[in-house]
Order: sequence, then structure tokens, then C-alpha cells
Amino acid sequence: MTTATERAQIADPIDHILGLLAELGSDRYGGEEVTQLTHALQCATFAQQNGASDDLVAAALLHDIGHLVNPKDEGATLRGIDAAHETVGAGYLARWFGPAVTAPIAQHVAAKRYLCQAEDGYFGRLSEESVRSLAVQGGPFTAAQAEAFLARPYAEEAVALRRWDELAKDPEMVTPSLEDFRPVLQRAQRSGQG
Repeated sequence: MTTATERAQIADPIDHILGLLAELGSDRYGGEEVTQLTHALQCATFAQQNGASDDLVAAALLHDIGHLVNPKDEGATLRGIDAAHETVGAGYLARWFGPAVTAPIAQHVAAKRYLCQAEDGYFGRLSEESVRSLAVQGGPFTAAQAEAFLARPYAEEAVALRRWDELAKDPEMVTPSLEDFRPVLQRAQRSGQG
């Protein structure tokens, strides 16, 4: 649990988070043709277009923040290492957001593993980078693991996030700006504090 002192270290968490995305998001997203920021904006745009809640749109925007805040993450999958960006990111954001934002983030890798087991053809639609990261993340779930995953709180939201995650790799897609998502993050932050 995060203390009030830890939260106070960053005066405006939304400014901080948007700043991280703006400053650190210009690097390529793994082996994809988009940057981390472009990927985040596309994922959040898909969530909005699908009528997702503010919490889930925020999760879509922030789902890969663990790549940005963990210095050990850069090139990890190419070295055969799982840097657990989903856990790092959810933990980082938990000081400001509730589980409706952080749980789908924490589970979006598990959702990929679930979909590879549960949905015919899903694995074949993964990008080369997603296949590489899946290998270090434990590969597809077994049937028992898939069943256990579905029983978790926010599993359905994590699956929705995962689907948008896979789509959010289009170098030509036009999205709203990062600043356009500020009100969504503010509402999601407030809802997590209640």
C-alpha cells in the first residue's frame, strides 16, 4: 500500500505520467513499426472507440508504462529475459490508480497467454515481437491455467485490453493527442480513490 508521503513526492501524478509518456515514449515499441507513445495512444483510442470505461481507457493508455519506468527492460526479450513490464507498470501506477486500472495492466500478458490457448488462430495473428515476448513470458496457458485466469477479477477487461494491444501497431493510424487523454486519466484517478 502506498502512503500519503509517497504520493506527495510527485505533486501532480497526471502531469508526471503524461510527461513520462511524452519524454520516454519516442523509442520504438520493440520490433514494431510504431513508438511506445504511438502504441499507447492507439490502444487507448481503440478502447474509447469500443465504449470502454475511463478506467479501461486509462489502462489501455498506460498498459506498457512498465517498459518506460524499468531501466532493466530495454531489449530484455531479445536477451531472452522477461522483465515483467506488466507487474512493474501496475505496481508503479498503484499509488495513484485503483484496481480497475491496474489489474487489467497487470494481467494483459496473462491475457495474451490465455488467448493463445483459448482462441483458434490467435497465435497466428501475433506480430513477430509478440511471439518473441510470449516465449519468455511462459508461452500459451494450459487449459487449467486458462480456466484459472478467467476466474480472476478484471480478466475480461484484460482480454479486451490485450485485443486492442495487438491492433495498436499501425504506423498510419491517426489518434487524439496525449493531452486529449488527460481528463480520462483524471477521472480514472478519482474513481480509484473512492
